[in-house]
Amino acid sequence: MTALTPHHDGSPLHVSDLAPSLGDVVTVRLRVPVGYAPLTAVRTRSNPDHEPEWTDAVRVGSAAGWDWWEAPVTVRNPRHGYRWMLQHADGTVEWLNQTGIHRIETLDAEDFALVAYPAPPAWLYDAVMYQVFPDRFARSAAADERPTPEWAIPAAWGDPVNPVMPARSQQFYGGDLDGIVDRLDHVVGLGANLLYLTPVFPAESNHRYDASSFDRVDPLLGGDEAYVRLIEAAHARGIRIIGDLTSNHSGDSHEWFRAAHGTPGADTAQYYCFTDDGNTEYVSWLGYPSLPKFDWSSPELRERFVTGPDSVVARWLKPPFATDGWRIDVANMIGRLGDVDLNEEVRRLLRQTMIEINPDTILLGESTNDAASDLQGDGWHGAMTYPSFTRPVWGWLSEPTGEPYLTADGEEETEAWFFGQPVGGIPRYTGCDFAAAVTRFTGGIPWRVRLGNMQPLDTHDTGRFATNAAPGTIPVAVGLAMTMPGLPVVFAGDEFGLTGADGESSRTPIPWGSETDAAVAERLALYRDLIALRRAHPVLATGGLRWVHVDDAAVAFVRESAGESALVLAARGDVDVELPAGAVIGAAGADAVFGDATLGVADDGAVVLSAEGPAFAVWMLPGVDAPEA
Repeated sequence: MTALTPHHDGSPLHVSDLAPSLGDVVTVRLRVPVGYAPLTAVRTRSNPDHEPEWTDAVRVGSAAGWDWWEAPVTVRNPRHGYRWMLQHADGTVEWLNQTGIHRIETLDAEDFALVAYPAPPAWLYDAVMYQVFPDRFARSAAADERPTPEWAIPAAWGDPVNPVMPARSQQFYGGDLDGIVDRLDHVVGLGANLLYLTPVFPAESNHRYDASSFDRVDPLLGGDEAYVRLIEAAHARGIRIIGDLTSNHSGDSHEWFRAAHGTPGADTAQYYCFTDDGNTEYVSWLGYPSLPKFDWSSPELRERFVTGPDSVVARWLKPPFATDGWRIDVANMIGRLGDVDLNEEVRRLLRQTMIEINPDTILLGESTNDAASDLQGDGWHGAMTYPSFTRPVWGWLSEPTGEPYLTADGEEETEAWFFGQPVGGIPRYTGCDFAAAVTRFTGGIPWRVRLGNMQPLDTHDTGRFATNAAPGTIPVAVGLAMTMPGLPVVFAGDEFGLTGADGESSRTPIPWGSETDAAVAERLALYRDLIALRRAHPVLATGGLRWVHVDDAAVAFVRESAGESALVLAARGDVDVELPAGAVIGAAGADAVFGDATLGVADDGAVVLSAEGPAFAVWMLPGVDAPEA
C-alpha cells in the first residue's frame, strides 16, 4: 500500500492566484495526511533576490483525512520560487518541492514557482492540438494544376515514403492548404480545436524549414489566399491555428541570405553569422550549409523579424491572416553561439510583440531535451519537448520489433530509433521509471508553464509511437497524453494507425478513404473518445496532479479541483493494488467514464483497483472539499 505524504501543486486548489503581479500576496496551501506526524511548525521558504525569506503557515482545518495549512507568499520577482518546510516534533525537518518530499535541503531550481509575467490566454488550457505536415495531409483539386518544382521528386499519394537522401527531404506529394480546408471536418470530428501547421513558407524541401522567404506563403500550397481561406474556415469551426517559424536560421535560398552571401556591404549581411571577410563562410544549423544561422545581435534583424510594425512575427498575426500564435523551431538554439547567449532577449521580444498585436495568442518553443532553464514564464507559454512525457512513455510502453528500416544514408538499421540518441534502441522503463522521469523533467518548470507544454506521443520529427508499441498499450499511451498536465498533441495520421521508424518515415500521406476499415475505425473511435473525455472535464486541463500509486506495472494519479476530480489508472501489466484511506477523496461516488477496470471501496475508505493489463481507465470523482480560510 502506498503511504500518503504531504502534497502541494500549482493548481487553484493550492494557489490563490495563478497570474499574480509583482508585489501581490498569494495564499498557498499545503495538505498533510491526518496523523502524518506531530508537526511543530510549517513554513514556506522563498529566495527573492537570492536571499531566503520565510513565512509561517497556519493550520486552517481538516477535511477527508487531510490537514490543510495556509501561508502568504509575496511575489517579489517575476519568477518567484518557494518550497515548504515541515518541522517535526522529533527534530526531523522535511522539505517539499516539485520533485517531492525530501529530508535534506533542496535545489532552488526545483521550487514551486509563481510567475508574474503576462499569463497565456485561458483558451490554451482547453486546447487539444492537431499537428499537420502540409505536404502529406491532403491534396485539393487545384494541386493537380501546379507544376512540380525543380528541387522536387514527385510522388503519387499512395507511394511509400522514401527515407533515403535526397528523397528524404525532396520527395514531394503536393499536399496543400485547400486540401486541409477540405478535411477540416475530420479535425472537428476528432474533437481537436487547435491546428498546428509545420512551415508554410516557400522553400526547397518538403518540410519547408529552409525558408526562402517569410513574407509569403508557398505558391505550391496555394499562396496567401489559400492560407486566409484555411484560417477563416478553421475559425468558423471553432478551431484556432498557429504557424511554425524558424527564427534560428533561414534557408540558403532565402532572399536575405542571397543578398548577403559574398557581399559584405549588403543590408542583410548583419543578419547572419558570417565568419570571413568576404561573407562566403558562415555558421549554420548543425553544420548544414543550407540552413545559415541568424545573428540576433543585429538590431536590423530584430526589427525586421520581430519588433518592427511590418515584422515577420507581426505580419501573420494581423488581418487578413490573424493566426492565433507561433511555434518557434529550434527555440533552444536561438541567439546562442559559443560565448554569446541572447536567447532570453529574443524570446522576450517575441512575446512582447505578440502581446502588443494580440494578447490572445500563444507562443510555444521547440526545445526537445531538458528545457527547464528556458521555461520560466518569461517567453514561451510552453514547449515541444520530449523528456518530460514522450520519451518516458516510449520507454515504458514500447516493445521494439527489430524490424529493419533505412537511414538517410540508405543503410539498413534494426535497432529501434529513439529520438536520435545512441543508447542502443528504446530504453526499457518500468512504471516507476516513467513516473520518476516525468517528475524529474517537470520539477524545474513552473506549474503554469507545464500546463502549456506540448504532450505528443510523436511528431513530424520522431518515429511514430505505434511502430514499436507493446501489444495493447496504445490506449494507455493516448490516455496518458489526454489526462496528464500539459497540451495534448495528435500528429495527423496517428488516429489512422500509421507507423514510421523515424522522423522522416513517419511523414506518411494520410490514407483518406480508409476510415471504415475495421482497424482504422477502432483507432479513430479511441481518439475521439479520449479527446472528448479531455475536453468534457476541465479538471484534466487545469486540475492538480497527485500520484497515488506507482509500481513497475502500473501508475495511478488523481487530477483534482474544487469542482470535480478524476482518478486515472494506466497499466502495462496486471493491476491489483490497494490505496490507503484518504488517497482517493470521494471514491465511494466514483463514476467510471473510460476503460475496463474495477474500483472497490473498503469500509475504512481504502480503495482497491484491479485490471488485466495493459489497461487504461478513468473515474470521475466529486471535487475536493477544502476548509475555508
